[in-house]
Amino acid sequence: MLKAALRGGAPVLLWRAALVATLLCGVGLLPWLSRTDPALTVLRARSAERTATPEVLDAIRAQLGLDAGPARLLGDWLGGLLHGDAGRSWISGAEVTPSVLQALGVSLLLMGGALIVAAVTAAGVCARTLRLGAGRRLDERRSAGTGSAFLATLPDFLTASVLASVVGVQLGWLPALGWYGSRWMVLPALSLGLPAGALLGRMLDDLLPGAFAEPWALAAAARGARGRTVARQALRRCVPGLLPNVGLFVVGLTGGAVAVEQIFDIPGLGRLSLQAAVAQDLPVLQAGTLALVMLAAAVGGLARLTARLLIGPALRDDALPSLHRPTPSRPTTPPLLYGGLLLAVIALGLARDPLDLDTTARLQPPSWTHPFGTDALGRDVLARVGHGALDTLALATAVSAVALLLGLLLGLLPRFSGPLADTVNAVPPVLAALLVTAVAGSGPTTPALAVTAVAWAPLATHTSALLRQERATTHLAATRGLGATPLQLLRHDLLPAVLPPVLRHALLRLPGVALSLAALGFLGLGAQPPSPEWGLLLSENQPYAERAPWASLAPAAALALLGAVAVTAGGGVRWPKALRVRRRHA
Repeated sequence: MLKAALRGGAPVLLWRAALVATLLCGVGLLPWLSRTDPALTVLRARSAERTATPEVLDAIRAQLGLDAGPARLLGDWLGGLLHGDAGRSWISGAEVTPSVLQALGVSLLLMGGALIVAAVTAAGVCARTLRLGAGRRLDERRSAGTGSAFLATLPDFLTASVLASVVGVQLGWLPALGWYGSRWMVLPALSLGLPAGALLGRMLDDLLPGAFAEPWALAAAARGARGRTVARQALRRCVPGLLPNVGLFVVGLTGGAVAVEQIFDIPGLGRLSLQAAVAQDLPVLQAGTLALVMLAAAVGGLARLTARLLIGPALRDDALPSLHRPTPSRPTTPPLLYGGLLLAVIALGLARDPLDLDTTARLQPPSWTHPFGTDALGRDVLARVGHGALDTLALATAVSAVALLLGLLLGLLPRFSGPLADTVNAVPPVLAALLVTAVAGSGPTTPALAVTAVAWAPLATHTSALLRQERATTHLAATRGLGATPLQLLRHDLLPAVLPPVLRHALLRLPGVALSLAALGFLGLGAQPPSPEWGLLLSENQPYAERAPWASLAPAAALALLGAVAVTAGGGVRWPKALRVRRRHA
């Protein structure tokens, strides 16, 4: 047992430690990698009015020890960390550990509320499939997921802005600013939990038909078992395949809720990391990153352990049934309907000028002249949505394809990709973009590289989770016993089981990739004004969400239509027919 643990666990621990060390070194070298003067950045963060004379900058370098070089600074910080001292903030001079722990506690509390909202949302998404499966009426399930696709594509900052302005300010039902008690947690938890729950619910709904079609479920139904009992066991059968992705969501919600924390004025870890990254406050940024990495390792290990406990000894004994989804019917009407509507909007927008300014028609509501209204500069919103579609869709599709390929390839190597995915997911999006920019430089490909660097992680985690279960199936053990080679097993058994659900997962994330690409415009890395890119339209019009909601709702609706097209078209994704026939006769 000890030898097996050393062989299996020690390399993974060493690999995880190497990744954490590399990440912390990258954060510590961030100012020098980005070729900026950390003394000047710190001075601007401390006092923007003070003149940056050579004497003032030299005094800051001497105070912070910048003259010793980045290696010495990183070594001193690590040395203090061994004694429980994470250093002092370069900006405020306060101890780093208390502020990071306080921000982490706030983010964890917000994450807990968001997870409750996500669980309720996911239950609502897959409730119909559970009810039909319990009644053995899954043949009535044609294609679901349109409503959840719209919900999953809602940008969290747009949802937060609408909830804060409408529910918090206009109606006054709940507080919209600050962090003083449980009532202040409701609106931000809804902003984060609704899209996450819709995405997780769709992934669970995608696996449930396969569980209801397994022999144990058919035998239980034939013996007169209650439908609720079968549905409960089917749910338990599918949850282990999603738990690793739930772990990614936990860490992502903890450190990546920057926009929501900014809008609701929440002193969380995401907001603290953003402020530290912009000000290049390295001690705070390093401590916050280390806290997220440790959280990612703990949550990832707990998720994998829980999955093993839920599956039981069948995973160890190669006694699992294959969680194959029954061959779905190819949806035709919904994707054609949503796709035609999206193309019509784009075509109408392309016939208009997206840069035509009319300051006398600022923030005009929808009319015959301007069907989607106008923005703060009097530009036609329909024109900007139409002209921004080509760049948005082309780049998002390319990044999603690369992320899918990386996710599948790395997911086949779980010992290598598991720690890597946990570490990558723990990096706040702002920091990930800054690190990519520091290495690759600013340019038209920088946003794509930054998003691709993190977009593969949930797909690789999903692949590994499904692969782990498929490798423990009885039919695979029998095929292996008949002399099948690893390549034959991969081609005829593993890929047919894993590729379709992961591809549907990637399609569901396509609108989110488009939004992530645009969000980098805040850092000067993505699309810049006057570009009509959809995410930039959301960012530009978000301050006017209360006065002119149509300016933000138009690009949000376009993203939602894109999500609806991707989900409904992906509902019929299946393994090619020729390969299915060969697999059946193998």
